[in-house]
Amino acid sequence: MTNLIQTLNKGLIVSCQAPVDSPMYEPMVIAAMAKAAVNNGAVGVRIDTPNHIKAVREKVQVPIIGLWKQVIAGSDVYITPQFHHAVAVAEAGADIIAIDATSRNRPGDEKLADIIARIHQELGKPVMADVDTIEAAQASVDAGADIVGTTLFGYTGETKHLSPPGWELLTQIVEKLDVFVICEGGISSPQMARKSLDLGADAVVVGTAITGIDLQVKAYKSLLSSDS
Repeated sequence: MTNLIQTLNKGLIVSCQAPVDSPMYEPMVIAAMAKAAVNNGAVGVRIDTPNHIKAVREKVQVPIIGLWKQVIAGSDVYITPQFHHAVAVAEAGADIIAIDATSRNRPGDEKLADIIARIHQELGKPVMADVDTIEAAQASVDAGADIVGTTLFGYTGETKHLSPPGWELLTQIVEKLDVFVICEGGISSPQMARKSLDLGADAVVVGTAITGIDLQVKAYKSLLSSDS
């Protein structure tokens, strides 16, 4: 697991995702995005849903950080919320399993530490803990997470008043925890990606700024249509 994670060190990981109602959501399109990213130097890709992971696995050899976003009634946890989702992600070809590791109530009776332990023991995969606060980061490391990402900073009730990237959170994790740290969320330029490494991140994930054509076009259109 350590050797696999180290292949990501100081590199760019591209998140290749699309809204479900977008033409870009087709598995072959996601796979083409991933292949283009790798051809141009990405050391890994972050992919949502088993179908997309399977399509990407056929095109690239770099590590895939896999997840499965699922909305479950009674819980705000949606990134690979339960162990059976992790199983599907692993079987599709992911090398690393990303899970929501915030302090929010999880669906069912599974505890964070139990899910991480089962991913390690039954699937043989390292775990990326997507967190929003330093407390969640500490708890995820204590629970056995191999990687901590700032992914959910700004997207939870506790942090919704804050805007990513979470520079302060990144700095706190780097200073306080002995773990591989990935900066993810709100990285919108090469300069910001460079800053994340300068602040101590071991790797950086960029998504919308590279692959988010739907959101990017909407942003341009919104500003062009506004009264000046």
